Amino acid sequence: MPTARQATHFRDFVIRPTIKSLGLWSTEAEELLLGTALKESGLIHRVQLGGGPARGLFQMEPATHDDIWDNFLRYHKALATLAKSLKSRSTAAGAYELRNNDRYAAAMARIHYKRVPAPLPAAGDVQAMAAYWKRYYNTIHGAGTVAQYVHTWNSVFT
Repeated sequence: MPTARQATHFRDFVIRPTIKSLGLWSTEAEELLLGTALKESGLIHRVQLGGGPARGLFQMEPATHDDIWDNFLRYHKALATLAKSLKSRSTAAGAYELRNNDRYAAAMARIHYKRVPAPLPAAGDVQAMAAYWKRYYNTIHGAGTVAQYVHTWNSVFT
């Protein structure tokens, strides 16, 4: 598990500038993305443990990435342009970028949450953030639990 200093560094130098560049910054979004990365990868694992398809520190599956492009970003051209500008190469594959480009992966995670019609939970409400992550990111099909998210957050920040 990363230290609070490492997690704060990731928030300050990857998450915050990325979502500000997309015009999608809020304290709530920043906190949710940090919690997502902490729970999904511990800020360590770039390939899903056990051989699954998820990639990067946000552990997004390539199918989810592609769905965001096909069913959301194609209808939000300005946001698509901003997301594409974060790629290391314009022709780089999504799975490669998710694994190796933390800013792009953060952008895709934020855009994933942007598609959700429910408002983001209040900053500082770790339990609500955990429930939001479980419902909209990890889903009922994912192995993660609300309790694990809360434990992970508290292990880093308390």
